[in-house]
Amino acid sequence: MSQGRFPTGWSEDKVRRVLAHYEDQSEEDALLEDEAGIEPSETVMNVPHDLVPKVRELIAKRRS
Repeated sequence: MSQGRFPTGWSEDKVRRVLAHYEDQSEEDALLEDEAGIEPSETVMNVPHDLVPKVRELIAKRRS
């Protein structure tokens, strides 16, 4: 792969390290990692792509 195919700050080596992390992770560790990223006052849900900008706008208004 050429360097131009990665986002800024990423390299083939970094991609390989991230993949290795998730491929070697147990189901229990994956669940703990997912749960650690969610605050008790938050809800995770699927949002249709076309509604994402509106949802982000509503969240920004609430935070301000």
